[in-house]
Amino acid sequence: MNGKVELMPGVVIIDKYDIVIIGGGPGGYTAAIRAALKGAKVAVVENDKLGGVCLNRGCIPSKALIASAIQYKKAKEAATYGINLTSPPTCDWGAMRARKDKIVAGLVGGIGQLFKSHGVDHYQGFGRIVSANEIAVIDRAGVETRLAADNIIVATGSRSADLPGIPIDGQQVVTSDHMFELEKLPSSILIIGAGVIGCEWAFMLSHLDVKVTIVEMLDHALPMEDENSSKLIERELKKLKVGLNLGSRVESLAVEKTGVTTTLTGGKTVEAEQVLVSVGRAFNTGDIGLEKAGVELNENGSIKVGPDCRTAAPHIFAIGDVAGESLLAYTAVHDGTVAVDNALGGAAEKNYTCVPSVIFTHPEVASVGLTQKKAAERYDVGIGKYPLRALGKAHAENEIAGEVMVIGDRKTDKLLGVHMVGAHATEIIHTAALSIDRGLTVTELGSLTFAHPVISEALMEAAHDFHSMSIHLARKR
Repeated sequence: MNGKVELMPGVVIIDKYDIVIIGGGPGGYTAAIRAALKGAKVAVVENDKLGGVCLNRGCIPSKALIASAIQYKKAKEAATYGINLTSPPTCDWGAMRARKDKIVAGLVGGIGQLFKSHGVDHYQGFGRIVSANEIAVIDRAGVETRLAADNIIVATGSRSADLPGIPIDGQQVVTSDHMFELEKLPSSILIIGAGVIGCEWAFMLSHLDVKVTIVEMLDHALPMEDENSSKLIERELKKLKVGLNLGSRVESLAVEKTGVTTTLTGGKTVEAEQVLVSVGRAFNTGDIGLEKAGVELNENGSIKVGPDCRTAAPHIFAIGDVAGESLLAYTAVHDGTVAVDNALGGAAEKNYTCVPSVIFTHPEVASVGLTQKKAAERYDVGIGKYPLRALGKAHAENEIAGEVMVIGDRKTDKLLGVHMVGAHATEIIHTAALSIDRGLTVTELGSLTFAHPVISEALMEAAHDFHSMSIHLARKR
């Protein structure tokens, strides 16, 4: 096949590609560039903006707003740093949004430039699999283009999940997507769900003077993290006067012009100007031709894949959120690497063993490896802890909340997990991830020479505390 060929009136088929990727999020666009670097002819089909949820409605815009919120918090605390402001700081939500939009636009444009640099073809439109080796691209004008491909990678991602009985109107009852486009901040908000997204928004909005209430059906905030980290975050939320309703659920919700009245388990009512529904993600697998191509789905609607990212259809792969195993931007990138290598004749497999979890609350939360509960199922578990308030650098930064916890096997000294709550935890955790990945013992982690004064010293001290040898903690009796 050479050049464009008219298949039927209004339908054009393009040259065959080695790989066509449906979805231009972090998994899809990085997979495309990797494929191009390996000499493949590759195209990406994206119906929205390049960068996906992560860049446009998730990771990057939320971190931009969180950074603004923390700067505002620090400005209000300027006197503790010896800085006297002539007038109290004010929060300009419109300016924060504009800054966020500028950052996002620059990064989205950067992906487009990378595609041009690496010779990746970008098709704007909705991608649907027609057969195991053909994709239809329908643009906004309804014009259909057919792409032939030796291999297809599905990277269509996920979206905010709905909560039965709670209609999303985008005004008073919203998802995180709507939050990024708010014209003004609400005076009060009820957040349904205390997972990663719910807690990040809770801290951000609290710092911006919004009255926040959370309802979570499970017994802890951040229920996927170690219970010790969850309790520390709950303590920090309470310091901010965030209303925590754990082990509770929404029974009914009434929307009125003046706000939303929500009834919780036991008859408790909460009144708020807005409600943020943050109860997980749903998979974007509908109407993209998976069944026709022989691709199987899991019960939750995600795509069933093997460790090689291959679906039931031999030449179709699925990566990232839509594969349902790990809903993280950086594991999507990892999946993309595996899928591309295998599509081009390799034999790679996914490995999530030492993938860190990072949560941008304030203080931050990060973890890698096993929790105490999981470790206790297989090992003779020992614990080492070190509070950030014992660090000089934490006091210098006025960031003394949190601690580092090291989990190990008392019989073999094997390092099993590290859980951190505190300043810069999302950066420091990679030292722990590398240590576990390379099979270091707790003793070997503690024997690393850390610079001083730094927050990451707490990692070393927690490793020493595992053996009751931390110099800067009182002797254990």
